[in-house]
Amino acid sequence: MTPKTLSLTSFSPSLPHQFKIPKFFNHPGRAIIICKPINSQTQQQNPPDFQPQLSVSASEPQGSGPAAPTRGDIFLERQKLLAASSLVIEKKKKKKEKKTSGSLKAATFCCYGCGAPLQILETDGPGYVEPETYELKKKHRQLKTILCGRCRLLSHGHMVTAVGGNGGYAGGKQFVTAEELREKLRHLRNEKALIVKLVDIVDFNGSFLAHVRDLAGANPIILVMTKVDLLPKGTDFNCVGDWVVEATTRKKLNVLSVHLTSSKSLVGITGVVSEIQKEKKGRDVYILGAANVGKSAFINAMLKMLSYKDPVAAMARKYKPIQSAVPGTTVGPIQINAFLGGGKVYDTPGVHLHHRQAAVVHSQDLPALAPRSRLRGQSFTKEVVLDQWVSEKMEFNSLAGFSIFWGGLVRIDILKVLPETSLTFYGPKAVKLHIVPTNKADEFYKKELGVLLTPPSGEQVEDWAGLETARQLRIKFDDTKRPACDVAISGLGWITVEPVSQTLGEPDSNLVQEAMSISLDVHVPKAVEIFVRPPLPVGKLGGEWYQYRDLTEKEEETRPKWYF
Repeated sequence: MTPKTLSLTSFSPSLPHQFKIPKFFNHPGRAIIICKPINSQTQQQNPPDFQPQLSVSASEPQGSGPAAPTRGDIFLERQKLLAASSLVIEKKKKKKEKKTSGSLKAATFCCYGCGAPLQILETDGPGYVEPETYELKKKHRQLKTILCGRCRLLSHGHMVTAVGGNGGYAGGKQFVTAEELREKLRHLRNEKALIVKLVDIVDFNGSFLAHVRDLAGANPIILVMTKVDLLPKGTDFNCVGDWVVEATTRKKLNVLSVHLTSSKSLVGITGVVSEIQKEKKGRDVYILGAANVGKSAFINAMLKMLSYKDPVAAMARKYKPIQSAVPGTTVGPIQINAFLGGGKVYDTPGVHLHHRQAAVVHSQDLPALAPRSRLRGQSFTKEVVLDQWVSEKMEFNSLAGFSIFWGGLVRIDILKVLPETSLTFYGPKAVKLHIVPTNKADEFYKKELGVLLTPPSGEQVEDWAGLETARQLRIKFDDTKRPACDVAISGLGWITVEPVSQTLGEPDSNLVQEAMSISLDVHVPKAVEIFVRPPLPVGKLGGEWYQYRDLTEKEEETRPKWYF
């Protein structure tokens, strides 16, 4: 573009004809003043009253003349710029809101006893805290030290259930469903974590979580057997450890190691802690298991062992998860800082299974299902039964024809056995055993349900559906010197079936050859599972008859090791 000129008549004619502007003046944002000499002819033609005119030219990047943008074009361009700037501002606002919401989520405090978010609105809901207490703790920044109202009741022995639905419980206050608790564990499949899976040795099959991979994904698993202190006196734990590894191998679940532990006596806890520290490798540790297998008790025992050398674990013990006999005490994940070098431990909600006895009884009967002391097997042989039923001696030559009630939860009709057959029951002492002739069993059950046969007890006897499921078992055996099998009742205990009682002498070979099978009818409430498994070697006699399997070199390498 040709710059506009400035004519000054007062300039001297001795000025040079070409006046060059220095480069540093050539700036697009500056006004340019250009001076030109005017010849004498032009000067003479101008009138005497001619005044010098100053013309300033600003840079016009859009161009000028016919090609210059119109006012409409300029208006549209400005509107586009405004729209673009508003989008940028909106994106920045969204990012800011996202960060704010994330910080609020992280700042949400939970009850350290059960993991429920703290709230002051629903008095019967999980995590409820009195408003005065909440505001006072919030003022002093002590919300992490609050225990909710439900946990306070549980710590004083009250039975307040919180889970209903598939695997939940029929009585008590129910805050969440079993399905909602499972959904809280789904994220484990997509995280890099170390899974510590707990199994109750008293209810091995019922609490094993056969589909644990649906929750844990491909994460490594450490298998921990809890409550081994409840096994009968004289049990050889070498045999029990081998039995657990064999059962785990049959389930085709690859684990790093197997540990036999007791959270009450701290047996085996040191080995688990060492294995966790060895395998966690910077990952978070999740304690996983069925409801009421002892996850919170295990974490408390683990923190106690760690606290001797780890000040972080010692601090975490001040606000440890609550323990109670109610399955489903934990209703949300509880984060615990347990390791000095980083990494966290999470106490997760228990997985509630519909096939356990705890899912069908009322909340007030739940404590009866939890053994409180060492198990003592109660055996039924022909001699023991006939001593109770003297008038029936002439009719019976064995246990066949009798029915055994395990509280009001299980009924076993003995159809066919050997004269020396023995049935030994292992379970909680609160659930009593009663034996009657099968032809009197129905009448006895209707009369004594809720009286001698408990649970169920109290008011729920009227709503009790009864023993709706019957499973016929035909148990074959080929060795009378060892038990034939265990019949495990999910959530209660197990029955060891011995073709010939170990306390008796050698059996009659002719009778053994005649019948190499035992027939039983087992009646349980609807949905409760019955498992037939290899016999668990418990007691002094268990170590004598248990047989170790010969392993190949490949099995020796791939088979998980067990520790006690």
